[in-house]
Amino acid sequence: MSAYALAHLHNPNINDEVLEYLERIQDTMDPFGGRFLAHGPNVEVLEGDWPGTVVVLEFPDLDAARAWYASEPYQAILRYRTDNIDGTAILFEGVPEGYHPRTKVAALREAATAD
Repeated sequence: MSAYALAHLHNPNINDEVLEYLERIQDTMDPFGGRFLAHGPNVEVLEGDWPGTVVVLEFPDLDAARAWYASEPYQAILRYRTDNIDGTAILFEGVPEGYHPRTKVAALREAATAD
């Protein structure tokens, strides 16, 4: 099942370190099958607040996403982003083929009755 890395970046401060990070990041993702799905687009806020921008990466699975994040090549450049841009980064799995929200409802109802 595909997995995703999402970064909500609050104050992009573009400088030489950030540019170097951007120049090198794809090479750190390639061995793990990673690719960009979104990279700093203009966002249309429909509900709530969303300061900053968003980056979404896709990996073949959660193990690949974790291995990429922990890899030596990525860790070597990570500080170029974290020293210059505030934000939050998360990893998560997608949903399986054929997923329907009723599946989640059934699990939530079962968990509620189990207590």
